[in-house]
Amino acid sequence: MISHGFVFARGGSKGLPGKNIKPLAGKPLIAYSIETAKQVSGLDKVFVSTDDKDIASIALEYGAVVIERPEELSGDNSPEWLAWSHAIDWVIRNYGVFKGFVSLPATSPLRSVIDVELAMDRLVKMKGDICISVTPANRSPFFNMVKKNSAGFVELVNKPNVGVYRRQDAPIVFDISTVVYATTCEFIKNNSGIFDGNVVCIEVPKERAVDIDDIYDFKLAEAILTENGTSHA
Repeated sequence: MISHGFVFARGGSKGLPGKNIKPLAGKPLIAYSIETAKQVSGLDKVFVSTDDKDIASIALEYGAVVIERPEELSGDNSPEWLAWSHAIDWVIRNYGVFKGFVSLPATSPLRSVIDVELAMDRLVKMKGDICISVTPANRSPFFNMVKKNSAGFVELVNKPNVGVYRRQDAPIVFDISTVVYATTCEFIKNNSGIFDGNVVCIEVPKERAVDIDDIYDFKLAEAILTENGTSHA
């Protein structure tokens, strides 16, 4: 089965302007995802879908094939699912039919090759439609996450059938991370979202699941890389 790796990176970022090419421990942020993808057993090629010439230039420098993303798929409110579909069509036109699709967002630079390979393996072995990555959540909708009701009072997001007085007694919940999404072209082309099918997952520890959205996430990732001795400065 031919599988390809994809990195989707827009030029616009309100939380942290220019984050996809911002130097992280001496290397552009997007480079981490490209380098990881190139090391994954089972991925034939690595593609970067972008609307930004600077991102494209760095992607080429690190050995990825660049897909020019249309303007209508590059806005703040543009569903990434549509960018996935566009990338599939582009690759089929230019490189031929393939089956396996693995997205490695640039915002998760601390993932490991093993995380990606495990997701690809889990997808096949559990016969899922898509494999996502999750990490243990700090908050629980059954214990310490609340919402306002129509009267203006707060209540638990999910009320358990019996009282939960310790976090340990609440159902285990996870945050979806952006470490990896492994699926097939067929699933993407025939559906409109992740949860339209049978979803399986891999669990990733918090130190590899940092999702960079703002400068605080960026500094956390930089601190972890520096502590692990993987700085490229």
